Amino acid sequence: MSSLVIMIIFIISILLAIPVSISLGLASVLPGVFDPSFTASGQFVIRSMVGGIDSFPLLAVPMFVLSGIIMARGGISKKIFDIFSLLFGRFTAGIPCSVIGTCLFFGAISGSGPATVAAVGSMTIPILSSLGYDKKFSTAIVAVSGGVGVIIPPSIPFIMYAMASGESVSSLFIAGILPGLLISFLLMIYCIFYCIKNGEDRTLINKRIDDLNKKGVLIVIKESLFALMAPVIILGFIYAGITSPTEAAVISVFYSVIISIFVYKTLKISEMKDIIIESVRTFSPILFILASSIAFSRVLTLMQIPQQLSEMILTNFSSRFAILVIINLLLLLVGMVMDTTPAILILAPILLPIIQAIDIDPVHFGVIMVVNLAIGFVTPPIGVNLFIASTISEIPVTEIAVKVVPMIGFFLIALLLISIFPQISLILLGN
Repeated sequence: MSSLVIMIIFIISILLAIPVSISLGLASVLPGVFDPSFTASGQFVIRSMVGGIDSFPLLAVPMFVLSGIIMARGGISKKIFDIFSLLFGRFTAGIPCSVIGTCLFFGAISGSGPATVAAVGSMTIPILSSLGYDKKFSTAIVAVSGGVGVIIPPSIPFIMYAMASGESVSSLFIAGILPGLLISFLLMIYCIFYCIKNGEDRTLINKRIDDLNKKGVLIVIKESLFALMAPVIILGFIYAGITSPTEAAVISVFYSVIISIFVYKTLKISEMKDIIIESVRTFSPILFILASSIAFSRVLTLMQIPQQLSEMILTNFSSRFAILVIINLLLLLVGMVMDTTPAILILAPILLPIIQAIDIDPVHFGVIMVVNLAIGFVTPPIGVNLFIASTISEIPVTEIAVKVVPMIGFFLIALLLISIFPQISLILLGN
């Protein structure tokens, strides 16, 4: 069975709304069914699935998922938003910029874009609306800023890319810091332009800031401190070489439990059962997709599809810039129709030979890939962040998508800069 037929079957399965994990498994076993001499038999596929998820780094994913859910249920996003509002609220676009900052920090706790949108959006969208901001604009800001949650470490997609490419999780985490900050900075610039053009209700905003000041600056800082320390502790342990990312993920769970139950007292021990069940339900589909993706990628390797695609692109295009443009366009298109995890696990092994042939650092490419797919969070028809934000705000996805378009433009500017200047990703690694 030819590689083209396999890819067509997989694409048709996706278009028929067959679950991604089943589509991947189906495409993986077909070559062995039609050609008994093919190396990848049914047993090979099953062994690949089981062996692929037998991974120590993978344990970080359910731990970060659990930690993020605990933080969300514990109202940590509210603490972070209050301190940003207090610091920047009196400036032009200070409140929308505080939303972006909150998404940045919560993303550094949960490692998930959709989780960031759910936790931050449910709290900030009503606040921004009460302060006179257009609700569609407020919802769009949260939806787009949530995408930064998968770029700022710890990042679940970076862990997936590390599994698919063999690169260091810690290196990918470090490489994502400056790109995440760059994207957040550009989104803040857009907010400033938007607020200058459309105006702000400074009376309502100043009243909110005055209320925070009346509460006491030191009290607000004290309440926010433990929340702000979460990413510092998690990443500090990793970068100091004290723990691996997996061990740091476990520490983040214990930290989130301690501050939510015993410090802030926003959670009860009795609620932990429901939180654990929710985290299992969140991670289980990822696990099935991961197992199927690994088997599928190994079948593709046996069929030499990565080598064939690499040869085709390198034969027709000699310019490194042109190849980068093609790959970016491919990733943007895939991000629009496929979730991040299967996209990374399927495409990383296919595209890595091309990247290595044009001498692009695999860590840098990991950042490029994740940034591309983060844009997919807010682009129809999949656009997970759009649907979550729509559910929270009760605004139709199509109306949010219109407001998102100019913000995606700033996201694309960041992607262009990151692609052209690898130092943005690699300078903190000393490269």
